[in-house]
Amino acid sequence: MAKTLYRSKTDRKIAGICGGLGRYFNIDPTIVRVVFVLMLLPGGLPGLLPYLVLWVVIPEEP
Repeated sequence: MAKTLYRSKTDRKIAGICGGLGRYFNIDPTIVRVVFVLMLLPGGLPGLLPYLVLWVVIPEEP
């Protein structure tokens, strides 16, 4: 059975991106959140743009 990437409905702070990525890659979503925050520090765009794109592209889990 193939794994499918979804935005999490239960493990979410904003849009469920980090929770979904954590579940898909089988890692703690907190690690994904820290990576996004670190990418926000050098001016915001390196972290904000990918997050917004993923928010639009990844469907919410059924």
